[in-house]
Amino acid sequence: MEQGNKILITGSSGMVGSALSRCLSKSGFTNLLTPERIELDLQNYSSVDNYFSKNKPEYVFMVAAKVGGIAANISDPVGFLEENLDLELNLFKACYKHKTKKNLFLGSSCIYPGNAPQPIREECLMTGGPLEPTNEGYALSKIVGLNLAKYYYAQYSMNTVCPMPCNIYGTNDHFESSKSHVLPALISKFVNAKDDCLEEVVLWGTGIARREFIHVEDAAKALIFLMNSNYNQPDIVNIGYGSDISIHELAELIKMKVGFTGEISWDSTKPDGMLRRCMDVSKMRNLGYSPSISLQKGIEKTIKEYIKLKHKRKFE
Repeated sequence: MEQGNKILITGSSGMVGSALSRCLSKSGFTNLLTPERIELDLQNYSSVDNYFSKNKPEYVFMVAAKVGGIAANISDPVGFLEENLDLELNLFKACYKHKTKKNLFLGSSCIYPGNAPQPIREECLMTGGPLEPTNEGYALSKIVGLNLAKYYYAQYSMNTVCPMPCNIYGTNDHFESSKSHVLPALISKFVNAKDDCLEEVVLWGTGIARREFIHVEDAAKALIFLMNSNYNQPDIVNIGYGSDISIHELAELIKMKVGFTGEISWDSTKPDGMLRRCMDVSKMRNLGYSPSISLQKGIEKTIKEYIKLKHKRKFE
């Protein structure tokens, strides 16, 4: 990508999209297309086609998606499947019609089979058993997107790279319990419990599940790295830190960083989700990229951002 190229970032107001905008702007890219939904309705092909005709993007970061934690996925599998399918089909069709130079479709580690060997290698997708049932609708939609990238490459030579990140957290994340993933949910619970002088925080599951996390700034840099690299094929690439942590250990770490002095209780009637999800990131490392923000530093930064956000909302 050259600094003057027109670069479309879908979902630019979300966590990953806004991080991409910040990183690209800091690197001197001045022609970023970051439309709001009123300007570009990704679920409406006429809207997408008209936007591409008018703005002529050369590179497209397909990071927009309907996302959420276990509770959100369980309560609305139809929404997670339908909405994501709509925007994927429309974007791939428009990228082909308007002859973009290179695209990026963002996958997710949560779409790997629930009993995949650990650490998870890229070839495990669709080969290691059934999908994790707590987010099956979302996973199916993402698998369709990854296959669209392969089909458009094989049939029309359309160039799309497909990173598969682990759990992303950080700046501009969702902290609401109905939408949030585990790390921001834990941060909000412990900060709120400390502020309210509670004696106990109750968490879902048993805490034995293990997850891998990457700060959104590292994730954005990884996506830009792939778009700028000579890697020009739709074969998926894992993006992560290469190590995981149990939810129990994560909760204790966040509790300590927040300064909450009460007790933690676990509600074992609630699901843990996939018991372990840690990825083999050797492919990305061999391409030349590794993350730099440690989990401890990333958590400290995110706690400060949540406290600032909470204070701002209090006076709005």
